Amino acid sequence: MMTTTAQKAQANDVVGQIIYALRAMGVAPIPRNYQLFYEAYIGSNTSLTQQLAALGSSATQEELDAISSQYLGTGQVEVIERAHGKLLVELENLLRLLRREQQSMESYTKLLGETATRINSKANFSNDIIRNAIALLTSATTDTMAHGERTADTVAEHSVEMDQVRKELDEYKRIANTDSLTRLSNRRAFDDKLASIFDSTGNLKVTALVLADIDNFKNINDNFGHPVGDKILATVASVIRANVRKDLFVARTGGEEFAVIVEGNTADEVMLICERVRCALETRSFRNSRSGVQYGPITISLGYSMAAQAENPNQLYANADAALYHAKHNGRNRTVFFDEVMRRDYAAKNWLIYRN
Repeated sequence: MMTTTAQKAQANDVVGQIIYALRAMGVAPIPRNYQLFYEAYIGSNTSLTQQLAALGSSATQEELDAISSQYLGTGQVEVIERAHGKLLVELENLLRLLRREQQSMESYTKLLGETATRINSKANFSNDIIRNAIALLTSATTDTMAHGERTADTVAEHSVEMDQVRKELDEYKRIANTDSLTRLSNRRAFDDKLASIFDSTGNLKVTALVLADIDNFKNINDNFGHPVGDKILATVASVIRANVRKDLFVARTGGEEFAVIVEGNTADEVMLICERVRCALETRSFRNSRSGVQYGPITISLGYSMAAQAENPNQLYANADAALYHAKHNGRNRTVFFDEVMRRDYAAKNWLIYRN
């Protein structure tokens, strides 16, 4: 898909801000540090962002690696390096094997040519020469076939090894694209999925982006603490996942915000999906089984837009966000479908509404 000017500008802005933050804190711009600052930038984990900010301009690489290990998981870099090393070894072995096979075939071809020359020579007409030539060809052909079979077996072995490396890399990608708290897809995976919607224009009329935000979530953290807030986030995620089709893409896009990409449904059908999720959460009890403390009711506001209402991924996100804003602004705990008239209010919206 061609990248639009707006997409490039947004991507460059994100990269620029992360690079600026790395420089401001005197942090080496290496891949694992960039990943850490990216996660902090998108706000997918409030505690991670707070711990990183607390380091100030005196952060050591050991401290950064400790935060990465805590929030991004251990061994991710090692997995990539190990898989990369395995892949290089297998490819080198395979190339070496193919070079030997090439040399073997070249020798066999040369032998065929020399034998044919001897047989065709008018000076060589004895039965012994022909008999010897046939014996030589038979032996060479048998050896070449055996060598080819061994090569085929060895190639198969290397293919199995490389397939295992591919599976390791696929597993790493799955882990890297999964939010550790909710087990949903994370913002990185969401950005990729959102961009892919416009790879083809054939299904835009039956594709929708739904954004959902937990109502008054700041009050939950303030009143009960972040550990309770994290449990509620995980529960909300499970409720959303349980009340949509298994084939729908569901992600935690940051903080208390979630996204669902619905494919194959009309706008009216998407409304029914949203309402099913909203009602399931509204009626769920959020209670500490030991102390009896009630954390709820917990509700969410949802806004959605059909992909056909947008020209690119950025506009689709803005449309759904505008609808979400109207859901918040008009009382929360409701689903709103995007309409063009919402653009004006969205442009001047009060972002603090999300914090209440």
